[in-house]
Amino acid sequence: MIRPHRTHALWFAFMLHRVSGIGLALFLPVHFYMLALALTDPQQLDGFLKFTDLLLVKCAEFGLVFLLAVHMFGGLRLMALEFLPWTPRQKTYAATAVALAFFVSTSFFLQAL
Repeated sequence: MIRPHRTHALWFAFMLHRVSGIGLALFLPVHFYMLALALTDPQQLDGFLKFTDLLLVKCAEFGLVFLLAVHMFGGLRLMALEFLPWTPRQKTYAATAVALAFFVSTSFFLQAL
C-alpha cells in the first residue's frame, strides 16, 4: 500500500532531487579520472575526446546535464521552501524547476549536435 504522502507531487520533486544527486555522485569519479588524464596522459585523453563525438555519448551528456539542472533547480526550490513563507503554489514551483532543468539540458544537447 502506498502511503498518502508518497502520492503528493512535492514528494516526487523530493525524490527527483535525491535521485539526481545520486546520479551526479556516481558520475564524479569518471569526471575526476578524465581531469587526471588531462594532466598525466594527454594522448589517452585525446582518444577519449574522440569517443565523445558519438551520438550515444551526446545523449548521455544530455542526461547528465538534465540531472545537474534538476538538482540545481530542485535545490533552489528546497532552499526557498525552508526560508520563505509558502502559498499553495508549491506544486507550480516544483513543476517550473523540472521544466527549467529540461530546457537547460535540451539547449545544451542541441548545442552539442
